[in-house]
Amino acid sequence: MNKRVVPIAIVGLLVLGLVAYWFLHRDNRSGAIVLYGNVDLRQVDLPFNDAERIAEVLVEEGTKVKAGQVLARLDSGRLLPRVHQAEARVAVQSEALRKLRNGARPEEVAQARAAVNAAQAEAANARSQFERLRSISDESKGRAVSPQDLEAASTAARMSEAQAENARKALELTVAGPRDEDIDQAKAQLDGAQADLALLQRQLADVELISPTDGVIRNRLMEPGELATPQRPVFSIAIAHPKWVRAYLSEADLGRVNVGAPASVTIDSAAGSPIQGKIGFISSTAEFTPKTVQTEELRTSLVYEVRVFVDDDEDRLRLGMPATVSIDPAAPMSERAGGEPAGEAAK
Repeated sequence: MNKRVVPIAIVGLLVLGLVAYWFLHRDNRSGAIVLYGNVDLRQVDLPFNDAERIAEVLVEEGTKVKAGQVLARLDSGRLLPRVHQAEARVAVQSEALRKLRNGARPEEVAQARAAVNAAQAEAANARSQFERLRSISDESKGRAVSPQDLEAASTAARMSEAQAENARKALELTVAGPRDEDIDQAKAQLDGAQADLALLQRQLADVELISPTDGVIRNRLMEPGELATPQRPVFSIAIAHPKWVRAYLSEADLGRVNVGAPASVTIDSAAGSPIQGKIGFISSTAEFTPKTVQTEELRTSLVYEVRVFVDDDEDRLRLGMPATVSIDPAAPMSERAGGEPAGEAAK
């Protein structure tokens, strides 16, 4: 009897061992998929657009900033006079163009007519003087008037005629107004002056370093008095939204997870308070497991990057923080709708 009991006991222990092994090492494909990763988010490096000394740095590391907030300022002492000079040039060119477009004033036309009348009177007087001297010379057969006087009178008469003709042409130009080419030239000069002013005004606006987005100052890299350049960032801003956990999925589980699937994220400091999220991105390219993934099964396997986007309203997740991701592949498709758009997640 004892000989029968021993084999039965051994068989029973084997069965129990197999059941225990199955429970401990059973295929987890019907349950949640557990991944290990790190918190990630986008960052923006902010340099000034121009090279100048920094006058003010207005925020500290860890400060929450809003889009449009002024973070730092450059010294504008040498830029402001150039802006005023450009404004003066624009004003001069604008008035010159307006003068050409308006043409001559009535008083200027009247002045030109008076100049023509005066020149014509002078020419008539010179002709009369010449004719009188020539008549005397003819009557006296050249004895009463010297040839030199007669030649001088003739020259004066011709000069007076030329001056009268010049006055008449000046009157015609005054009445006709400026040429179209002169107006176009003045317009081009005004456009050039306005472009120079716009560039200087843009540089003056760039004296203030503006935050392009909501975020948190992660690094303050420069201080007042340092020479800022477009190649040297002044701040590094961490963008709080969106925030995701970067993890890696094995090929065996790839077909069980879709974009939009619900997931929960837990961290060591708050293991009992999971943060809800959704799968926002699944890489289409396999890669070797990064060194940061420490599971023995995946250490030498090809895996696919997964990003789990979360709603971290309490701001508990920090950049680089290790996190555990639990994905429920059996969730209804209605629960998988929404999530981070694939195009946005892939950025």
